[in-house]
Amino acid sequence: MINTTLCYIKKDNKYLMLHRTKKENDINKDKWIGIGGKFEEGESPEECLLREVKEETGLTLNSFNLRCIITYESTNYETEYMYVFTSDDFSGEVIECNEGELQWVEKNKIFDLKIWEGDKIFLEKIQKTNKFFTAKFCYDGDKLVKYDLKEY
Repeated sequence: MINTTLCYIKKDNKYLMLHRTKKENDINKDKWIGIGGKFEEGESPEECLLREVKEETGLTLNSFNLRCIITYESTNYETEYMYVFTSDDFSGEVIECNEGELQWVEKNKIFDLKIWEGDKIFLEKIQKTNKFFTAKFCYDGDKLVKYDLKEY
């Protein structure tokens, strides 16, 4: 089981997105994703979030909100628990990322990008409500075959 964080950093009705183009053997190869990554030993979700955002973008989050927890199951990949955050309170300047290209993308244009099917579902939910939710996405390889979402 893998624990990860993901953050959608907001500015001027845009999200900072990462187009994953630089890593070899990347599960997210050529996809657009938010900012985040795997927990290091002993890290909390918040510590992982802050470290990953700083490493990948150069930005420091001043505050953030936990929006959902996602469980991913796939026939091809290890089960993953993902803590998804949003933030519009940050400082610093965006740096070049060694994992791909960072780009500010209009919120309504994100769904036109090459993103995971499950990401479209939870991003739409994040944009429509401030309520916390959980979701489970089940993939056969890279194809979403079923999901369940619960709002709290």
